[in-house]
Amino acid sequence: MATEKVKDPMGSMGFLEAAVKISHTSPDIPTDVQLSMREHFLRRTQRMQRQTTEPASSTRHNSFKRHLPRQMQVGSLDLGNDYVVDKEEKPTSIGRIQPELYQQKTLESEDSSKNGSSKNCGSINFSLKYDYENEALLVNILKAVDLPAKDLCGTSDPYVKVYLLPDRKKFQTRVHRKTLNPTFNETFQFPVPYDELAVRKLHMSVFDFDRFSRHDMIGEVELDNLFETSDLSRETNIWRDIQYATTESVDLGEIMFSLCYLPTAGRLTLTVIKCRNLKAMDITGYSDPYVKVSLICDGRRLKKKKTSIKKNTLNPTYNEAIIFDIPPDSMDHVSLHISVMDYDLVGHNEIIGVMRVGCKAEGLGRDHWNEMLAYPRKPIAHWHPLLESKKSEKEVRLGSEEAFLKGAANKNNA
Repeated sequence: MATEKVKDPMGSMGFLEAAVKISHTSPDIPTDVQLSMREHFLRRTQRMQRQTTEPASSTRHNSFKRHLPRQMQVGSLDLGNDYVVDKEEKPTSIGRIQPELYQQKTLESEDSSKNGSSKNCGSINFSLKYDYENEALLVNILKAVDLPAKDLCGTSDPYVKVYLLPDRKKFQTRVHRKTLNPTFNETFQFPVPYDELAVRKLHMSVFDFDRFSRHDMIGEVELDNLFETSDLSRETNIWRDIQYATTESVDLGEIMFSLCYLPTAGRLTLTVIKCRNLKAMDITGYSDPYVKVSLICDGRRLKKKKTSIKKNTLNPTYNEAIIFDIPPDSMDHVSLHISVMDYDLVGHNEIIGVMRVGCKAEGLGRDHWNEMLAYPRKPIAHWHPLLESKKSEKEVRLGSEEAFLKGAANKNNA
Protein backbone atom coordinates (compact mmCIF):
# COMPACT_ATOMS: atom_id res chain seq x y z
CA MET A 1 0.00 0.00 0.00
CA ALA A 2 2.84 2.23 0.81
CA THR A 3 4.46 1.57 -2.49
CA GLU A 4 1.18 2.21 -4.30
CA LYS A 5 0.76 5.53 -2.47
CA VAL A 6 4.23 6.51 -3.47
CA LYS A 7 3.69 5.54 -7.08
CA ASP A 8 0.38 7.35 -7.37
CA PRO A 9 1.89 10.82 -6.88
CA MET A 10 4.39 10.18 -9.56
CA GLY A 11 1.72 8.99 -11.94
CA SER A 12 -0.49 12.04 -11.27
CA MET A 13 2.46 14.37 -11.86
CA GLY A 14 3.15 12.78 -15.22
CA PHE A 15 -0.45 13.17 -16.21
CA LEU A 16 -0.47 16.86 -15.30
CA GLU A 17 2.68 17.51 -17.27
CA ALA A 18 1.19 15.82 -20.30
CA ALA A 19 -1.94 17.90 -19.91
CA VAL A 20 0.07 21.11 -19.68
CA LYS A 21 2.02 20.23 -22.79
CA ILE A 22 -1.12 19.53 -24.67
CA SER A 23 -2.70 22.87 -23.62
CA HIS A 24 0.34 24.87 -24.88
CA THR A 25 0.22 23.35 -28.30
CA SER A 26 -2.06 24.67 -31.05
CA PRO A 27 -4.79 22.37 -32.24
CA ASP A 28 -4.99 21.38 -35.85
CA ILE A 29 -7.50 23.94 -37.39
CA PRO A 30 -8.87 23.35 -40.83
CA THR A 31 -7.78 25.75 -43.61
CA ASP A 32 -11.25 27.09 -44.44
CA VAL A 33 -11.85 27.87 -40.75
CA GLN A 34 -8.55 29.75 -40.54
CA LEU A 35 -9.48 31.88 -43.63
CA SER A 36 -12.89 32.78 -42.19
CA MET A 37 -11.35 33.71 -38.86
CA ARG A 38 -8.74 35.89 -40.59
CA GLU A 39 -11.42 37.74 -42.57
CA HIS A 40 -13.44 38.25 -39.39
CA PHE A 41 -10.36 39.62 -37.61
CA LEU A 42 -9.60 42.04 -40.46
CA ARG A 43 -13.19 43.36 -40.51
CA ARG A 44 -13.12 43.85 -36.76
CA THR A 45 -9.81 45.75 -36.97
CA GLN A 46 -11.12 48.07 -39.72
CA ARG A 47 -14.29 48.78 -37.73
CA MET A 48 -12.23 49.71 -34.67
CA GLN A 49 -10.07 52.07 -36.75
CA ARG A 50 -13.16 53.84 -38.15
CA GLN A 51 -14.52 54.36 -34.68
CA THR A 52 -11.30 55.91 -33.36
CA THR A 53 -11.06 58.52 -36.17
CA GLU A 54 -13.21 61.73 -36.31
CA PRO A 55 -16.20 61.56 -38.62
CA ALA A 56 -15.89 63.78 -41.68
CA SER A 57 -18.25 66.79 -41.35
CA SER A 58 -20.38 67.80 -44.28
CA THR A 59 -20.46 71.22 -45.89
CA ARG A 60 -23.81 71.99 -44.28
CA HIS A 61 -22.33 71.44 -40.82
CA ASN A 62 -19.38 73.63 -41.57
CA SER A 63 -21.62 76.48 -42.69
CA PHE A 64 -23.80 76.06 -39.64
CA LYS A 65 -20.77 76.17 -37.36
CA ARG A 66 -19.59 79.28 -39.15
CA HIS A 67 -22.88 81.12 -38.66
CA LEU A 68 -23.64 79.83 -35.19
CA PRO A 69 -21.68 82.45 -33.19
CA ARG A 70 -23.40 85.28 -35.03
CA GLN A 71 -26.94 84.10 -35.63
CA MET A 72 -28.99 80.94 -35.79
CA GLN A 73 -30.95 80.52 -38.99
CA VAL A 74 -33.91 78.37 -37.99
CA GLY A 75 -34.87 77.80 -41.59
CA SER A 76 -31.49 76.17 -42.37
CA LEU A 77 -31.84 73.39 -39.75
CA ASP A 78 -32.64 69.85 -40.93
CA LEU A 79 -35.75 69.03 -38.92
CA GLY A 80 -36.67 65.88 -40.79
CA ASN A 81 -40.00 64.93 -42.31
CA ASP A 82 -41.97 65.41 -39.10
CA TYR A 83 -41.77 69.19 -39.32
CA VAL A 84 -41.94 71.23 -42.51
CA VAL A 85 -41.15 74.95 -42.48
CA ASP A 86 -43.49 77.18 -44.40
CA LYS A 87 -41.60 78.62 -47.37
CA GLU A 88 -43.47 81.91 -47.16
CA GLU A 89 -42.46 82.38 -43.52
CA LYS A 90 -39.18 84.25 -43.18
CA PRO A 91 -36.49 82.71 -41.00
CA THR A 92 -36.20 84.45 -37.67
CA SER A 93 -32.95 85.80 -36.26
CA ILE A 94 -32.08 85.01 -32.68
CA GLY A 95 -29.71 87.45 -30.97
CA ARG A 96 -29.63 89.95 -33.84
CA ILE A 97 -30.31 93.64 -33.09
CA GLN A 98 -32.66 95.18 -35.64
CA PRO A 99 -32.06 98.97 -35.74
CA GLU A 100 -35.21 99.61 -37.75
CA LEU A 101 -37.28 98.68 -34.71
CA TYR A 102 -35.71 101.54 -32.73
CA GLN A 103 -35.10 104.17 -35.38
CA GLN A 104 -38.68 105.33 -35.67
CA LYS A 105 -39.05 105.64 -31.91
CA THR A 106 -35.82 107.62 -31.70
CA LEU A 107 -36.95 110.02 -34.41
CA GLU A 108 -40.33 110.37 -32.77
CA SER A 109 -38.71 111.08 -29.41
CA GLU A 110 -36.39 113.68 -31.00
CA ASP A 111 -39.31 115.33 -32.76
CA SER A 112 -41.37 115.32 -29.61
CA SER A 113 -38.49 116.80 -27.61
CA LYS A 114 -37.94 119.50 -30.22
CA ASN A 115 -41.61 120.29 -30.43
CA GLY A 116 -41.93 120.22 -26.69
CA SER A 117 -38.98 122.53 -26.20
CA SER A 118 -40.18 124.97 -28.85
CA LYS A 119 -43.72 125.05 -27.39
CA ASN A 120 -42.47 125.61 -23.87
CA CYS A 121 -40.33 128.64 -24.74
CA GLY A 122 -43.27 131.03 -25.15
CA SER A 123 -43.51 134.16 -27.28
CA ILE A 124 -42.27 137.74 -27.12
CA ASN A 125 -43.95 140.94 -28.25
CA PHE A 126 -41.93 143.98 -29.36
CA SER A 127 -42.24 147.01 -31.65
CA LEU A 128 -39.85 148.76 -34.06
CA LYS A 129 -39.74 152.36 -35.26
CA TYR A 130 -37.06 154.47 -36.90
CA ASP A 131 -36.37 157.96 -35.55
CA TYR A 132 -35.30 159.98 -38.61
CA GLU A 133 -34.51 163.07 -36.59
CA ASN A 134 -31.99 161.33 -34.31
CA GLU A 135 -31.04 158.62 -36.85
CA ALA A 136 -31.73 155.79 -34.45
CA LEU A 137 -33.77 152.61 -34.33
CA LEU A 138 -36.23 152.44 -31.43
CA VAL A 139 -36.82 148.94 -30.09
CA ASN A 140 -39.62 148.62 -27.53
CA ILE A 141 -39.74 145.31 -25.63
CA LEU A 142 -43.42 145.05 -24.66
CA LYS A 143 -44.04 141.66 -23.01
CA ALA A 144 -43.54 137.91 -23.07
CA VAL A 145 -46.10 135.15 -22.53
CA ASP A 146 -46.04 131.45 -21.64
CA LEU A 147 -42.41 131.33 -20.59
CA PRO A 148 -41.11 128.03 -19.17
CA ALA A 149 -40.61 127.69 -15.42
CA LYS A 150 -36.91 127.60 -14.51
CA ASP A 151 -37.17 127.81 -10.72
CA LEU A 152 -38.22 125.10 -8.28
CA CYS A 153 -41.24 127.13 -7.24
CA GLY A 154 -42.69 126.82 -10.76
CA THR A 155 -41.93 130.37 -11.94
CA SER A 156 -39.05 132.33 -13.48
CA ASP A 157 -37.31 135.69 -13.07
CA PRO A 158 -37.07 136.74 -16.74
CA TYR A 159 -35.20 139.56 -18.43
CA VAL A 160 -34.22 140.30 -22.06
CA LYS A 161 -30.90 141.23 -23.69
CA VAL A 162 -31.17 143.17 -26.96
CA TYR A 163 -28.49 143.44 -29.69
CA LEU A 164 -28.41 145.11 -33.09
CA LEU A 165 -25.85 142.98 -34.87
CA PRO A 166 -23.10 143.12 -35.97
CA ASP A 167 -22.50 145.81 -33.32
CA ARG A 168 -21.79 144.38 -29.90
CA LYS A 169 -23.55 147.11 -27.93
CA LYS A 170 -26.12 145.50 -25.66
CA PHE A 171 -29.21 146.71 -23.82
CA GLN A 172 -30.96 144.82 -21.07
CA THR A 173 -34.41 145.03 -19.50
CA ARG A 174 -35.19 144.92 -15.82
CA VAL A 175 -35.66 141.59 -14.09
CA HIS A 176 -39.29 140.68 -13.34
CA ARG A 177 -39.64 138.44 -10.31
CA LYS A 178 -41.64 135.20 -10.20
CA THR A 179 -43.67 135.44 -13.38
CA LEU A 180 -44.09 133.54 -16.63
CA ASN A 181 -45.90 136.42 -18.37
CA PRO A 182 -43.77 139.53 -17.74
CA THR A 183 -44.68 143.00 -19.03
CA PHE A 184 -41.55 145.05 -19.80
CA ASN A 185 -42.55 148.18 -21.78
CA GLU A 186 -38.93 149.33 -22.12
CA THR A 187 -37.60 151.20 -25.15
CA PHE A 188 -33.98 151.11 -26.32
CA GLN A 189 -32.35 153.40 -28.87
CA PHE A 190 -29.71 152.10 -31.32
CA PRO A 191 -27.90 154.87 -33.25
CA VAL A 192 -27.68 153.64 -36.86
CA PRO A 193 -28.08 155.32 -40.28
CA TYR A 194 -31.26 154.37 -42.12
CA ASP A 195 -29.28 153.04 -45.11
CA GLU A 196 -27.54 150.47 -42.89
CA LEU A 197 -30.72 148.89 -41.52
CA ALA A 198 -30.85 146.45 -44.44
CA VAL A 199 -27.65 144.73 -43.25
CA ARG A 200 -28.47 144.78 -39.53
CA LYS A 201 -30.08 142.01 -37.48
CA LEU A 202 -32.05 142.35 -34.28
CA HIS A 203 -31.20 139.72 -31.69
CA MET A 204 -33.01 139.16 -28.38
CA SER A 205 -31.99 136.66 -25.71
CA VAL A 206 -34.37 135.79 -22.88
CA PHE A 207 -32.80 134.75 -19.56
CA ASP A 208 -33.90 133.62 -16.13
CA PHE A 209 -32.11 135.55 -13.40
CA ASP A 210 -30.39 133.57 -10.65
CA ARG A 211 -28.71 135.41 -7.80
CA PHE A 212 -26.42 132.58 -6.64
CA SER A 213 -25.47 130.81 -9.88
CA ARG A 214 -25.22 131.26 -13.62
CA HIS A 215 -28.31 132.68 -15.28
CA ASP A 216 -30.33 130.14 -17.26
CA MET A 217 -31.08 130.92 -20.88
CA ILE A 218 -34.73 130.47 -21.86
CA GLY A 219 -34.40 131.09 -25.59
CA GLU A 220 -33.69 133.63 -28.30
CA VAL A 221 -35.30 135.50 -31.19
CA GLU A 222 -33.49 136.85 -34.25
CA LEU A 223 -35.04 139.16 -36.84
CA ASP A 224 -32.93 139.03 -40.00
CA ASN A 225 -35.00 141.47 -42.08
CA LEU A 226 -35.97 144.63 -40.21
CA PHE A 227 -38.18 145.72 -43.13
CA GLU A 228 -40.14 142.47 -43.08
CA THR A 229 -43.44 144.09 -42.11
CA SER A 230 -43.02 147.82 -42.86
CA ASP A 231 -40.54 150.58 -43.69
CA LEU A 232 -40.35 151.47 -39.96
CA SER A 233 -41.65 154.98 -40.58
CA ARG A 234 -44.34 154.27 -38.01
CA GLU A 235 -44.33 151.94 -35.01
CA THR A 236 -44.72 148.29 -36.05
CA ASN A 237 -45.92 145.69 -33.56
CA ILE A 238 -44.35 142.23 -33.96
CA TRP A 239 -44.89 138.84 -32.26
CA ARG A 240 -42.24 136.13 -32.44
CA ASP A 241 -41.94 132.65 -30.96
CA ILE A 242 -38.95 132.25 -28.69
CA GLN A 243 -36.61 129.57 -30.07
CA TYR A 244 -35.07 127.12 -27.63
CA ALA A 245 -31.36 127.71 -26.92
CA THR A 246 -28.94 126.97 -24.10
CA THR A 247 -26.22 129.48 -25.05
CA GLU A 248 -26.26 132.76 -26.90
CA SER A 249 -25.56 132.36 -30.60
CA VAL A 250 -24.43 135.98 -30.82
CA ASP A 251 -20.97 136.41 -32.33
CA LEU A 252 -18.19 137.07 -29.84
CA GLY A 253 -16.31 139.33 -32.24
CA GLU A 254 -13.19 139.07 -34.42
CA ILE A 255 -9.47 139.59 -34.05
CA MET A 256 -6.96 140.56 -36.72
CA PHE A 257 -3.29 139.65 -36.39
CA SER A 258 -0.32 138.84 -38.62
CA LEU A 259 2.18 135.98 -38.45
CA CYS A 260 5.78 136.13 -39.65
CA TYR A 261 8.50 133.49 -39.21
CA LEU A 262 12.26 133.87 -39.78
CA PRO A 263 13.74 130.35 -40.20
CA THR A 264 17.37 131.47 -39.99
CA ALA A 265 16.83 133.27 -36.67
CA GLY A 266 14.16 130.86 -35.39
CA ARG A 267 11.89 133.79 -34.54
CA LEU A 268 8.10 133.89 -34.72
CA THR A 269 6.41 137.30 -34.61
CA LEU A 270 2.67 137.67 -33.96
CA THR A 271 1.43 141.24 -34.38
CA VAL A 272 -1.95 141.92 -32.79
CA ILE A 273 -3.48 144.58 -35.03
CA LYS A 274 -7.04 145.13 -33.79
CA CYS A 275 -10.39 143.61 -32.78
CA ARG A 276 -13.91 144.48 -33.80
CA ASN A 277 -17.46 143.90 -32.54
CA LEU A 278 -16.33 142.34 -29.28
CA LYS A 279 -18.90 141.12 -26.79
CA ALA A 280 -19.79 143.66 -24.12
CA MET A 281 -18.80 142.30 -20.71
CA ASP A 282 -19.45 145.34 -18.46
CA ILE A 283 -22.70 146.89 -17.27
CA THR A 284 -21.84 150.02 -19.28
CA GLY A 285 -22.18 148.04 -22.53
CA TYR A 286 -18.45 148.06 -23.20
CA SER A 287 -15.36 146.04 -22.28
CA ASP A 288 -11.75 146.62 -21.27
CA PRO A 289 -10.11 144.17 -23.68
CA TYR A 290 -6.55 142.93 -23.93
CA VAL A 291 -5.04 139.99 -25.85
CA LYS A 292 -3.12 137.14 -24.23
CA VAL A 293 -0.99 134.79 -26.39
CA SER A 294 0.29 131.45 -25.05
CA LEU A 295 2.92 129.25 -26.71
CA ILE A 296 1.81 125.60 -26.43
CA CYS A 297 4.14 122.65 -27.08
CA ASP A 298 2.91 119.06 -26.78
CA GLY A 299 0.01 120.09 -24.57
CA ARG A 300 1.87 122.30 -22.08
CA ARG A 301 2.27 126.06 -21.99
CA LEU A 302 5.86 127.24 -22.42
CA LYS A 303 5.43 131.02 -22.49
CA LYS A 304 2.69 133.61 -22.09
CA LYS A 305 2.63 137.23 -23.27
CA LYS A 306 -0.08 139.87 -23.47
CA THR A 307 -0.88 143.26 -24.94
CA SER A 308 -1.88 146.47 -23.22
CA ILE A 309 -5.44 147.07 -21.98
CA LYS A 310 -7.81 149.26 -23.97
CA LYS A 311 -10.48 150.88 -21.83
CA ASN A 312 -14.21 151.13 -22.62
CA THR A 313 -14.23 149.89 -26.20
CA LEU A 314 -15.55 147.02 -28.30
CA ASN A 315 -13.26 147.85 -31.26
CA PRO A 316 -9.72 148.19 -29.84
CA THR A 317 -6.62 148.88 -31.92
CA TYR A 318 -3.27 147.54 -30.66
CA ASN A 319 -0.54 147.20 -33.33
CA GLU A 320 1.65 145.40 -30.78
CA ALA A 321 4.20 142.70 -31.67
CA ILE A 322 4.67 139.53 -29.61
CA ILE A 323 7.86 137.54 -30.32
CA PHE A 324 8.65 133.88 -29.58
CA ASP A 325 11.95 132.07 -30.26
CA ILE A 326 11.14 128.72 -31.87
CA PRO A 327 13.67 126.47 -33.70
CA PRO A 328 12.61 125.37 -37.20
CA ASP A 329 12.52 121.69 -36.22
CA SER A 330 9.98 122.50 -33.47
CA MET A 331 7.44 124.35 -35.63
CA ASP A 332 5.42 121.17 -36.20
CA HIS A 333 5.01 120.64 -32.44
CA VAL A 334 3.90 124.11 -31.31
CA SER A 335 0.73 126.17 -31.54
CA LEU A 336 -0.45 129.57 -30.35
CA HIS A 337 -3.49 129.92 -28.11
CA ILE A 338 -4.95 133.44 -28.41
CA SER A 339 -7.42 134.74 -25.82
CA VAL A 340 -9.21 138.08 -25.86
CA MET A 341 -9.82 139.00 -22.23
CA ASP A 342 -11.89 141.63 -20.42
CA TYR A 343 -9.93 143.29 -17.63
CA ASP A 344 -11.69 143.73 -14.29
CA LEU A 345 -10.23 145.85 -11.50
CA VAL A 346 -12.14 143.81 -8.92
CA GLY A 347 -12.51 140.07 -9.37
CA HIS A 348 -11.28 137.75 -12.10
CA ASN A 349 -10.67 138.77 -15.70
CA GLU A 350 -13.27 137.25 -18.03
CA ILE A 351 -12.66 135.52 -21.35
CA ILE A 352 -14.44 137.16 -24.29
CA GLY A 353 -13.33 134.62 -26.88
CA VAL A 354 -10.45 132.42 -27.95
CA MET A 355 -8.87 130.96 -31.07
CA ARG A 356 -5.83 128.83 -31.96
CA VAL A 357 -3.29 128.74 -34.79
CA GLY A 358 -0.87 125.92 -35.55
CA CYS A 359 -0.31 122.90 -37.76
CA LYS A 360 -2.77 120.90 -35.63
CA ALA A 361 -5.38 123.66 -35.39
CA GLU A 362 -8.65 123.59 -37.31
CA GLY A 363 -9.97 125.64 -40.21
CA LEU A 364 -8.58 129.13 -40.68
CA GLY A 365 -6.10 128.72 -37.82
CA ARG A 366 -4.36 125.88 -39.65
CA ASP A 367 -4.51 127.63 -43.02
CA HIS A 368 -3.01 130.83 -41.62
CA TRP A 369 -0.15 128.84 -40.05
CA ASN A 370 0.61 126.93 -43.25
CA GLU A 371 0.56 130.15 -45.29
CA MET A 372 3.08 131.68 -42.87
CA LEU A 373 5.41 128.67 -43.32
CA ALA A 374 5.00 128.78 -47.11
CA TYR A 375 6.04 132.46 -47.25
CA PRO A 376 8.84 132.95 -44.67
CA ARG A 377 10.00 136.44 -43.69
CA LYS A 378 6.67 137.88 -44.90
CA PRO A 379 3.90 139.06 -42.50
CA ILE A 380 0.60 137.31 -43.26
CA ALA A 381 -2.48 139.03 -41.77
CA HIS A 382 -6.03 137.61 -41.44
CA TRP A 383 -9.25 138.18 -39.53
CA HIS A 384 -10.25 135.34 -37.20
CA PRO A 385 -13.65 134.85 -35.50
CA LEU A 386 -13.51 134.34 -31.77
CA LEU A 387 -14.90 131.13 -30.31
CA GLU A 388 -16.41 130.41 -26.94
CA SER A 389 -13.94 129.15 -24.39
CA LYS A 390 -14.81 125.64 -23.17
CA LYS A 391 -12.41 125.73 -20.22
CA SER A 392 -11.54 128.33 -17.67
CA GLU A 393 -8.00 129.61 -17.32
CA LYS A 394 -7.49 127.46 -14.22
CA GLU A 395 -8.58 124.33 -16.07
CA VAL A 396 -6.26 125.13 -18.97
CA ARG A 397 -3.35 125.60 -16.56
CA LEU A 398 -4.11 122.36 -14.74
CA GLY A 399 -4.44 120.52 -18.03
CA SER A 400 -1.07 121.87 -19.14
CA GLU A 401 0.56 120.74 -15.90
CA GLU A 402 -0.98 117.28 -16.21
CA ALA A 403 0.25 116.99 -19.79
CA PHE A 404 3.75 118.02 -18.66
CA LEU A 405 3.78 115.43 -15.87
CA LYS A 406 2.52 112.75 -18.23
CA GLY A 407 5.22 113.60 -20.78
CA ALA A 408 7.91 113.47 -18.10
CA ALA A 409 6.65 110.08 -16.93
CA ASN A 410 6.72 108.73 -20.48
CA LYS A 411 10.31 109.92 -20.92
CA ASN A 412 11.35 108.25 -17.67
CA ASN A 413 9.70 104.98 -18.71
CA ALA A 414 11.43 105.13 -22.07
